[in-house]
Amino acid sequence: MPKKILRGLLLPCLLLAGWQLAVTRQIFSPYLLPAPSTVWQSLGELCASGVLLKHLTVSLRRVALGFTISCCLAVPLGILCGQSKRFENYCWLLLEFLRHVPPLAAVPLIILWAGIGEASKLTIIVLASFFPLFLNTYSGIHGCDKRLLEVGQSLSFTAKEQILQIRIPAALTSIVVGMQLALGYSWRALIGAELIAATAGIGYLILDAEEMSRPDVVIVGMLAIGLIGTLIDYLFLLAIQRLFPWHEGLQK
Repeated sequence: MPKKILRGLLLPCLLLAGWQLAVTRQIFSPYLLPAPSTVWQSLGELCASGVLLKHLTVSLRRVALGFTISCCLAVPLGILCGQSKRFENYCWLLLEFLRHVPPLAAVPLIILWAGIGEASKLTIIVLASFFPLFLNTYSGIHGCDKRLLEVGQSLSFTAKEQILQIRIPAALTSIVVGMQLALGYSWRALIGAELIAATAGIGYLILDAEEMSRPDVVIVGMLAIGLIGTLIDYLFLLAIQRLFPWHEGLQK
């Protein structure tokens, strides 16, 4: 693990050195690309004042709620479509159409309907995170090993018992991968939504810094997005490994 971490830090350190060199040699104007020390100073100021924490808290709360709603919708629907061909035939055309509509393309209409409050942010998160989770759940349920289903039939399992005891456990890896993807999509979509219409959140912080000509704060916001996104992904995988330690397909 230490070697892996050191190798992973090599490229960021090289980029940081190149960034510092570009500023020192005045390849870019400090107005366009502030020095790392300036960004670090701004980070300290935003942390000390509590501004960064406030905006991150707002964004994380939105992501948690939107992701939860998406899970409650996508997982059951994916299970139903994967289990029932008839149900799939009714739903697939509409879902396939909606899947190809980028969530940000619907932002103007969503804002028109829901305003710039929390409802619009949650709608965008759900639209962005629904399909990765739905498709992975559907794929896992639909692609269940036929031999396992035959074993269930030989034991006289009902349709409910086949879903609960065979299909869902067999599809667990696919569902977890879908949840991981959906969580990442939720985070990215939220930032896009906050850049368009918000009064708080990390995306709003970046937009406000751009209007105030503060590229150092913009970079702080970008770094916070990347670091928090990486941390969320790591904690999610860690939680999954603790919950399902026996499942090799879920190991990082």
